[in-house]
Amino acid sequence: MALAGISTLGIEFGYALETTAGTKPTAFTKLTRINSIGGIELSTEQIDASALEDYVTRYIAGRQDTGGEWTVTINPTDDTIAEWNTLIDAYENRTNKNLSMWWVVWSPYLTKSFYVVAEPPKQLPMSEMAQNELQTVEMTLTINEYKGMDEAIRPNA
Repeated sequence: MALAGISTLGIEFGYALETTAGTKPTAFTKLTRINSIGGIELSTEQIDASALEDYVTRYIAGRQDTGGEWTVTINPTDDTIAEWNTLIDAYENRTNKNLSMWWVVWSPYLTKSFYVVAEPPKQLPMSEMAQNELQTVEMTLTINEYKGMDEAIRPNA
């Protein structure tokens, strides 16, 4: 019998710097108080493959586009601000600029995790604030490469 569906309860999010350029890290640092993780859509570009004899335009599939931006929403507490400042500093101060930052979305319900290579923001943005609401801030990551699903690695605290 198939599952009725899976929940987002227990999802964990983490990051790691490569130690070897182009190679997925083997351990990730867990980030806390994540309120939402934006999806990454893959829209396929269309290449016009029409010839002079074609009366109707013909297309072939081109490359897929992620849109280049990935948003993660956090609750900015002193602890989460410190976590994000630590990862931003690690990225900005890495001695080998050819090393990328990987991100993992781990689910307790799946045997694989989602992986993305992306650049963190340069600094923490200011959140919007309103009365009687949870304070959140959107961290915008710049996608270098969407890796997709691979062997699950749970981020460590």
